[in-house]
Amino acid sequence: MSARNLHKFLFEGLPVRGAIVRLTDAWQEALGRRPPGDSFPVPVRALLGEMAAAALLMQSSIKFDGALVLQLHGDGPVKLAVVEAKSGLSFRATATVVGPADAATGLRELVNLHGNGRCAITLDPRNRAPGTQPYQGVVPLHDDHRVPLTALSEVIEHYMLQSEQLDTRMLLAANDEVAAGLLIQRMPVGGAGNLGSDADEDQIGRNEDFNRIAMLASTLTREELLGLDSEKILHRLFWEEQVRTFEPLATSFACSCSRERVQAMLQGLGQAEIESILDERETVEVGCEFCGQQFRFDAVQAAQMFTPERDQPPAPDTLQ
Repeated sequence: MSARNLHKFLFEGLPVRGAIVRLTDAWQEALGRRPPGDSFPVPVRALLGEMAAAALLMQSSIKFDGALVLQLHGDGPVKLAVVEAKSGLSFRATATVVGPADAATGLRELVNLHGNGRCAITLDPRNRAPGTQPYQGVVPLHDDHRVPLTALSEVIEHYMLQSEQLDTRMLLAANDEVAAGLLIQRMPVGGAGNLGSDADEDQIGRNEDFNRIAMLASTLTREELLGLDSEKILHRLFWEEQVRTFEPLATSFACSCSRERVQAMLQGLGQAEIESILDERETVEVGCEFCGQQFRFDAVQAAQMFTPERDQPPAPDTLQ
């Protein structure tokens, strides 16, 4: 389900831009795809919602045709949390939970319990040439003084400062009904082509216009971010500024899994491994961690994976 709920804006005459996203139906659909009785703990769902909002905000701020993947690698109850946002602003999310997380109160307890957590942001072009690697940036979950970061928004701000030399303010909030985020960013001098220039580095932390707008943004409460629409948020924060808004963009939940991709993965395991699984059970079953869809292959279908196409007899696809 798509809804036009990502709003981009800029401040007239100032080197500052922003965006607001508020996911409702799409976020609830993402959560609802988990198998019955296998939902994530409440703090993990909140973290994934914040990650979804953050990934869509970052994806919307770059000119990039492909997938932006936001990952948290943890040493706490959450071993891995992943959100993928496509250039068309669809997203999917999942996590690997290895310990009790119901009582966790924040990022540190969930993913950075022993100080070894890290955040990775990957840009994977849609038409990436074979043999080339996607771009990936990795930052630890602490600042330059090794002080642990306590919120995902702080991690993203730290990443943007380290990788792009851009001042960023991000506010994030999520529950089971809404995942929302606000992004405020200082625009690079001379446009996006000058990322990392000396002029931009000189502006880090010193641009008075950005600092003023960021301070106003920081007054937004979690309840307001979750409960107010974009128009009300902009008026609440920036009623004295000249804000230019753009046509809202549609976001949606979508998963790129397919039977063909699962089959290719099984072929990569090798025929002997697949046959050993079939010796123990009637079918090979693979579930998508992102959308919950189940793919099943019986003995005949498994055998056909390793039979040259010209030798395969026609057979109906009886299992989904």
